[in-house]
Amino acid sequence: MRVIEVAALFFKLGAISFGGPAAHIALMEQEVVVKRGWLSREHFLDLLAATNLVPGPNATEMAIHIGFVRAGWPGLVAGGVAFIVPAFLISLALAIVYVRFGTLPQGAALFYGVNPAVMAIILTATYRLGRTAIRDKAAVALGVACLGAVMLGVNEVMVLLAAGVAGILIYASPRWPWLAALALSIGSPGAALTLAHYLDDRLVRLGLFFLKVGALIFGSGMVLFAFIQRDVVTGYGWLTLQQLLDAIAVGQMTPGPVLSSATFIGYLVAGAPGAVISTIAVFFPSFVIVALIGPWIPRLRQSPIAQAFLRGVNAAVVALILSVSLALFRSAVVDVWTALVVVVGWVALLRFKVNTLWLVMGGAVVGLARYFAFGG
Repeated sequence: MRVIEVAALFFKLGAISFGGPAAHIALMEQEVVVKRGWLSREHFLDLLAATNLVPGPNATEMAIHIGFVRAGWPGLVAGGVAFIVPAFLISLALAIVYVRFGTLPQGAALFYGVNPAVMAIILTATYRLGRTAIRDKAAVALGVACLGAVMLGVNEVMVLLAAGVAGILIYASPRWPWLAALALSIGSPGAALTLAHYLDDRLVRLGLFFLKVGALIFGSGMVLFAFIQRDVVTGYGWLTLQQLLDAIAVGQMTPGPVLSSATFIGYLVAGAPGAVISTIAVFFPSFVIVALIGPWIPRLRQSPIAQAFLRGVNAAVVALILSVSLALFRSAVVDVWTALVVVVGWVALLRFKVNTLWLVMGGAVVGLARYFAFGG
């Protein structure tokens, strides 16, 4: 039965796919194009292009797209859910262990080395995305303006929306009905977050927050942490910067989508119910988006408006990730040794293309070695 084939394949990929979206998508291409022949390479590339034009985690949306192509609507659900479940279970287990043991000396020593390794990952992601997104003077100016706006406290939703509209004005002929539609579609999740400020139930606010995040992530799952740093850490005060760094580390240590960090964060904020609510909320928009855009994929690829909007948003994405780097740097880099981990990690990622999992594990080894050598 095709839906079982889809579920089995993506559960396997969700359990073994380390290294970020590019590695996840490469594995999918090998499995569904080369080994199984479910799609032609051209069809696969069409789906990939569509995921790059809309918000949401690319690898998860590819799993949903492929599931739909292979097994219809049941496959759409099975592909996405099967790909997410392994990361959810692993992140939940790590959250339970973290809450139980994270404050022990050995736990602190572990994250002493892991956190600067995570900083190297964030800085590398910023650099790579910047090289792709910042390709002309207009993009540079837009990125600087977005960074300034974020540093001055402007809401990330508004920054993304404004950057997308600016991209249309810069790179394509303005079509005002399109601009109104974009403002409405992206402003709605922002309105949901505003509503959340007036609700007392933490689970409701948590769910609305991650629903907004899942509907607005462009370019990289790292943008998740820009939203968390502003709203969950600074706004609600539910997490510390140190806990945010640890959540990013968990996202890098687990297979499957980086957004599985939402599971870890949800558990820290509201226990097991928070983990479940956060996970469902952050991934739910991806299922809706794929269901809606499937028939429009050819038009999206050819639309200058969509392409221009994406160019503007990508400049804002780089700015958001850079703002997170600046906020987290002082928590992660506390002495010469942690600074050295950042530098070595950055070189390892850029020059030798080391898998992020091994970099995080290496940071953990450094932290534990320092603890056992010097006692803390």
